[in-house]
Formats: sequence, structure tokens, C-alpha cells
Amino acid sequence: MDFSLTDEQNDLLNTLNNTINNFDDDYWLDCDNAAKYPKEFVDTIAKGGWLGIAMPTDYGGSNLGVTEASLMMMLIAEKGGMTAASSIHMNIFGPSSIVKFASKKQKDNWLPNIISGQSKMCFAVTEPDTGLDTTRLKTKAVKNKDHYIINGRKIWTSTAQITNKIMIIARTSERYKLKPTNGLSLFYTDFNRDNIEARVINKMGRAAVDTNELFIDNLKVPVGDIIGEEGKGFSYLIHSLNPERILVAAEAYGIAKNALERAVKYANERIVFDRKIGQNQSIQHPLAESWAKLESLKLLILKAANLYDNNLPCGVESNAAKYLAAEYGMEICKQAIATHGGMGYAKEYHVERLFREMMIPYLAPVSQQLVLSYIAEKALGLPKSY
Repeated sequence: MDFSLTDEQNDLLNTLNNTINNFDDDYWLDCDNAAKYPKEFVDTIAKGGWLGIAMPTDYGGSNLGVTEASLMMMLIAEKGGMTAASSIHMNIFGPSSIVKFASKKQKDNWLPNIISGQSKMCFAVTEPDTGLDTTRLKTKAVKNKDHYIINGRKIWTSTAQITNKIMIIARTSERYKLKPTNGLSLFYTDFNRDNIEARVINKMGRAAVDTNELFIDNLKVPVGDIIGEEGKGFSYLIHSLNPERILVAAEAYGIAKNALERAVKYANERIVFDRKIGQNQSIQHPLAESWAKLESLKLLILKAANLYDNNLPCGVESNAAKYLAAEYGMEICKQAIATHGGMGYAKEYHVERLFREMMIPYLAPVSQQLVLSYIAEKALGLPKSY
């Protein structure tokens, strides 16, 4: 069994590294401090065709897999943290439902603009009163001849301040007790600011990429903007959940690797009591343990991605990768701060920013507890607990 990357994958990473190498620590710190969207970075990624890494070549994509997308997001997160990853995250995995379930006409109209970066999309799923219980969404889409009217609220929607497109799931028929997943429909449509108010949520980290609560009031959506069949939106949404978990795990890995490298560098430079602090086992051992955890995590991420790319079941592996990436990532970022001592609390050393940003993959897109419940049921055969 060969665990090495292919020549093509190594070339891809080398090219990407050269593409984004000019976006240094000062750039990302400035974005964080000023809550400034990293437009220059996003434009560079779009110009290089990276947004289409997993999209069909017919529409301008590279037709590579989630494996290559994961390697890409590992490197991007390693260089720029969750700010860099989140600025393009939605355009990497979000269109997968369009690729698989949209009509040819829709794909012809939508995908080239997504891949080129001309269309910036946000994803509106979560609601204030439903959390992770997606079957109880209250946002409604009522059909009226050649269009739908959508009303409702969404929360934790990223990039809504700069987007021009929205992918949104809404209820088109009542929730049925026998199969509550029925009756939800998925739409990809214009983000009409006359009918959608996006209120920014001030948050702990990643200030450069906005997060919002949406208030949707009589949003008119053409029938041509529904993806697939009415009422089957939940099943289409499920299709994108595993790649999202894999990519979030890859991003958490990149952040943790960044934090570990900074901690090792500091441990090799900082002199206390006439010796490098990295010579002390109390510093060495946690960092060595962090390295081992990252190595094992990377293997699990790539295994999950490989299963997905080969159309094999990957739910357990994808969720486990997300879980371990968040757990290990939090530990490693915390240890990076501790290695720096008091200076770890200072913004100039960047590890405090990485720690704050690591909370995002810890909390989203699914809680650690729900992941464990899923693994207990699907991998261990224990009774469903939720």
C-alpha cells in the first residue's frame, strides 16, 4: 500500500504554494485586525482556476477529486488559517449538489461563473430555532405558477455581505412523521438584497469573513432555480455533507500544522536558563505528540477522501476525520500558545489567532457530540440516540 502522493498531486501543491506565497503573515493579520475580506487572495485563487478543482472540465474545472481538494485546503489553511480557507470554502464543496442533481441547462448557466469566481455563493441551511435538526426547518417556499416565494430566517451564513448568489433549503410541503426528510427543496438563486437582510454576527475569530443572520421576506425565486425535484432537497443536501466534513477536517489539519511549526520554531529559538526551551522534555513531548497526531489524522482524511472519490461509503470516516481534526487541532493550538508562554497571547506571534479560528471546525458544521453519536450507531451498531 503506497501512502505517498502522486507526481501530479505534488506538482499541484507546488504550483499552489507558488501562487499564494505572497500572502504572508502580515496580510492575514491585517485581514483579521481590520475585519477585511481577503479579496486579493480570493481573486488570485479564482484567476488560477483553483475554485474548479473538483468541478467538471466541461465547465472550466479540473475534474479532480475531493482528495486533491483536501490537499489544496490543507495547504491554504496552513498558509492563511481559517480566514483563507473560509473565503473560498463554499465554492469548493457547495456546488457538488449542482454538479450531481441540476439540469444540464442549470449547470451550463451556473457552474462556469462559480468556477471563475464571478458568482460568489453563500449556503443558507441552519435556522435559529432548529440547530442541527434540519428536518424541522421552518423557512417556507410557496409555489405560485412560475416562481416560488420564500420567507424565513437563516443563521450562521458566511459571506452573505459579499455574495451575489445563495443556495438555500426551504420547506415546500408539510413535514411528515413517517419520513420527515420529505418536503424540503434546494434552490440556487440570486441574493436579492431587497428581500434578504443580512445582519453580521460579531464573533470570536475569523473577523475577515463575515457570518450572518438572514431575514428573508417574500424572496421571489423562478421555478428554474430549484435544483432537481421538489421535495428532495434533503437528499441532495446529504450528498454534500461528507465532502464538507472532509474539507473541514483538512482545514483544521492545516491550521494545526501551522501552529505546530510556529511552536517548534519558537522552541528552537527561545533561550531560558542558558538553554533552548526545546531542549526540555516538558516542551518536547507535547510537540512530538502533536506531530504524531497530525500524521495519523492526515491518513484518515485522505482515506475518507479516497473512499468518496471512488463512490464508496465514507460517512463514518468523514465524520471521524472531522472529530479528530477538531480535537487534535484544539490541543495543538493550545500547546502552541503554551510553548510561546506569555508571547503566545500576543497577536504578533499569530498562534492566538489560529487558536480562535480552530473553534470553527470544532463547532461546525456538526457538533463533536453528534459525530460521536453517529459513529456509535454506524460503526459500532449501537442504538440511535438522537
